[in-house]
Amino acid sequence: MQEILRDRGVEFDVVEYLKQPLDRAGLEHVLEAIPDAPDALVRKDKRFAELGLRAEDYVSRTAVTDLLLRHPELMQRPVVFRGTRAMIARPAETVLELLD
Repeated sequence: MQEILRDRGVEFDVVEYLKQPLDRAGLEHVLEAIPDAPDALVRKDKRFAELGLRAEDYVSRTAVTDLLLRHPELMQRPVVFRGTRAMIARPAETVLELLD
């Protein structure tokens, strides 16, 4: 994704949220900016399963925010902002939608 942005001359900042986890306001800002349902921000991967979590319990903004405050490693990434809009850039080419 970074290569796509560089190739198009787009300046960007990288926020390493595992080193500096987002607070509640930051997570709510992301949820407001993405066009997806709140649960799209949650990685339902091996770690999710290891924690014994159920996807149906994490569909509301509040539940997703609470979960990601406790387990920031479950946040889907990367999230790319452009102005007030954001996309979960997975696959990386999804970021092109923000550049149009």
